[in-house]
Amino acid sequence: MKKAIFPGSFDPITLGHFDIVERGVSLFDELIIAIGVNSDKKYMFSLEERIKFIEDCFKDNPKIKVVTYKGLTVDFCTKNKVDFILRGLRNPADFEFEKAIAHTNRDLAPVETIFLLTAASTSYISSSIVREVIRHGGDYTKLVPKTVRI
Repeated sequence: MKKAIFPGSFDPITLGHFDIVERGVSLFDELIIAIGVNSDKKYMFSLEERIKFIEDCFKDNPKIKVVTYKGLTVDFCTKNKVDFILRGLRNPADFEFEKAIAHTNRDLAPVETIFLLTAASTSYISSSIVREVIRHGGDYTKLVPKTVRI
């Protein structure tokens, strides 16, 4: 069974994340969307809200599971017998950053990272941009799945 994890904070999930999951799930028998919990980070949305946004997005796909975790992603992979990490790339800067993490992860555990390019139509969207639009009262609904409503 090919299992992959798609890790992130998903604060909130964006249409870019949605695109990567929708395309990536066909590559694996199970795709775990894993919300990393960092007690030092200040989130706009509670963990419960982020879980609900994601679960509601993919409620009709039995191959997708939503979990939370603390610590290193590779430790989660080892404990849960996950062999692949799925990551989305928006631009060359993302690639350089993600490449360094992928090399480090492979040094720490037998885990391969699979990169998918985001769709051109969502390549400019990031959670931090969405949060900024929300903070300033802009129309964030064009940037996130329908399940993300505040």
